Amino acid sequence: MSRKASYDYYLILATAAVLFVLSVICIYAMFWFRAAEVHLLEPVLKARYMDGMNRMVAPFVILLILLLGICVPKRLLPVSWLNGFAIFLLAGAGLTTFTISGQAALLLVLVASLVLQLVVLALAVVGSQKLSFTGKGYWIRVGSSLVHLGLILFILDLFLYHHLTLHLLLFWVTTVSSVAGMLCCFYADSIAALFGAKQRETGREDHDADNDRPPEQV
Repeated sequence: MSRKASYDYYLILATAAVLFVLSVICIYAMFWFRAAEVHLLEPVLKARYMDGMNRMVAPFVILLILLLGICVPKRLLPVSWLNGFAIFLLAGAGLTTFTISGQAALLLVLVASLVLQLVVLALAVVGSQKLSFTGKGYWIRVGSSLVHLGLILFILDLFLYHHLTLHLLLFWVTTVSSVAGMLCCFYADSIAALFGAKQRETGREDHDADNDRPPEQV
């Protein structure tokens, strides 16, 4: 296994493991909420329940944000630069933690990941060959970029849920980006065939129009 492939492999495993743990915690919280009838408790007890769930999920959300901070730039940077970039990003997050707050540090990593992912998406849409993807094909690359963008926006939405208007906007952009990305990944061959057929049909119509054009008078 090459160095690049092993790097991608371990990042995928780590991200999948964190997402699995987050899913288990969410399912546990849902069933415990029903079993303990938390919605019927006093406001103080409800707040205590929410604080407990937040403390349980916080380390894994932080880890997911840090993984995104490494996973996104690997599309743009060579492997030899990734470790240096990760150290630089973690150092910036650590400095922000001590000077401002831990939440501001995580927001910094998220915003940096968002900007880089928008660059990745733009390059994927124009068909740039400079990007590094494990999957091949135009629509798989675009779909993967959209799914990653949706994941970053989803976590960013959790930070900004107090801002109702922005929260709703991020929610719908996240939904559209994630669904569109999964459709592009799962049905890449069908989409490529559809656009290929349309392109051939357009070319055939242009060719017929040229044949029907009257010859120029000399």
